[in-house]
Amino acid sequence: MSGEEAAALIQPGDQIGMSGFTGSGYPKVVPMALARRVADAHLCGQKFKVNVFTGASTGPELDGALAMSGAMDLRMPYQSDPITRKLINAGEIQYIDLHLSHAAQLVEYGFLGKLDLAIIEVTAILEDGRVIPSTSLGNNQTYIECADKIILEVNSTQPMELEGLHDIYYGLGLPPFRDPIPLTSPSQRIGVPHLTIPIDKVIAVVHTDVPDRASPFKAPDENSKRIAAHIMDFLSWEVKKGRIPPSLLPLQSGVGNIANAVLYGLEEGPFQDLTAYTEVIQDGLINLMRSGKMLSASATSFSLSPEGVADIMPHIGEYRDRIVLRAQEISNHPGIIRRLGVIAMNGMIEADIYGNVNSTHIMGSTIMNGIGGSGDFARNGFVSIFMAPSTAQRGTISTIVPMVSHVDHTEHDVSVVVTEQGLADLRGLSPTQRAKLIIETCSHPDYRPALRDYESRASKLSMGKHTPHMLTESLSWHSRYLRCGRMLSQDRDSSCE
Repeated sequence: MSGEEAAALIQPGDQIGMSGFTGSGYPKVVPMALARRVADAHLCGQKFKVNVFTGASTGPELDGALAMSGAMDLRMPYQSDPITRKLINAGEIQYIDLHLSHAAQLVEYGFLGKLDLAIIEVTAILEDGRVIPSTSLGNNQTYIECADKIILEVNSTQPMELEGLHDIYYGLGLPPFRDPIPLTSPSQRIGVPHLTIPIDKVIAVVHTDVPDRASPFKAPDENSKRIAAHIMDFLSWEVKKGRIPPSLLPLQSGVGNIANAVLYGLEEGPFQDLTAYTEVIQDGLINLMRSGKMLSASATSFSLSPEGVADIMPHIGEYRDRIVLRAQEISNHPGIIRRLGVIAMNGMIEADIYGNVNSTHIMGSTIMNGIGGSGDFARNGFVSIFMAPSTAQRGTISTIVPMVSHVDHTEHDVSVVVTEQGLADLRGLSPTQRAKLIIETCSHPDYRPALRDYESRASKLSMGKHTPHMLTESLSWHSRYLRCGRMLSQDRDSSCE
């Protein structure tokens, strides 16, 4: 049926699980039709809102359209849409930011209530009833199993050669009857390549030919290259010390320009026979495979640039033996991450002098995107690396601060902090030792004197000497640089001391 006919089957108040992860494999036609239906209802004075669960971020046809029409009452577990973000921060959409490994099980356990509907993009429905998944798996399997009803969007722009890339494992079960997940290497397949969909649940099949959102990546700038170089040096040192093999351990890399710069750095580095156990297949991972540096990569989704889509997707079948797409319950599973010894590399908004990391909030209360899978990998990986330039907003804000305005990753989960200034290996250091190292190694020279002054006075004046803080002053640090940022937004020639 058409998207409008399918959207007419959705009821106000429905809880809907939708496919999609980092702008790949999300439904397009039905959400757009639902947005139009909701907008019409609101014009007539009727209340029409739904709760939307996904795998991670989607695209403008889903998050953007539903947010603009006022359709979303609640959103989880991750988003990156500017309209959705604005409404969340205005308090008009409730947002549950979750570790991505937790989302599926919260639905399975019934903690979020009944799941009324699943809307899942697929590549094709075969004549025998098997379903070829799309460019992401995310939480699709869980939503299909838990939803009362299912709408399938069949996207003809997705290449049929995707068949065989997916590995869907149906052996999780519920506590206390869970068996160990028999996955011991990144490239291992333990499931089946097709989705199993109960035919009696399917209430609509809709055709779409709208491509995935493909976000462009910037060429690595000088700061990104310097961050990548510091990480390459660190990994070389770990190999020299015998803590990791010359082929490294499986790599996890967050999404974004700095993450891609690190992947490009690996392409030029000395390491061979690499593997990845991560969340997304980015351009940099494909390039590593093409160069012969990387043997295989496991993820739950693609996240390619427009150039990457045009270059890679027509030949995706050639990677069938080297790329595995899994459900995010498996790709982000803490036990598997620890078993494989994953090297976790993720971006951050800011870090404080003791190694606490904020990766989600601006000034403590304004959400950017969400924690995503960074916590899954940071807490359970062999080593957890967090990276960012040492300053933001054209140098007016230091990303190394006395105390982060919001804590996503505590000092207990952070092994390494790296900026273009340098890399601080925090393993085996007490809080006061960490503070001196982070200030001297990672902070920008323009902000280093102020951070030294804070650390020195806090060590003398704070009541406790284990993690010395002057709470009022550490919070005013953020207010001072917020004011500076506002000045610069009004006057590009202003300066802030």
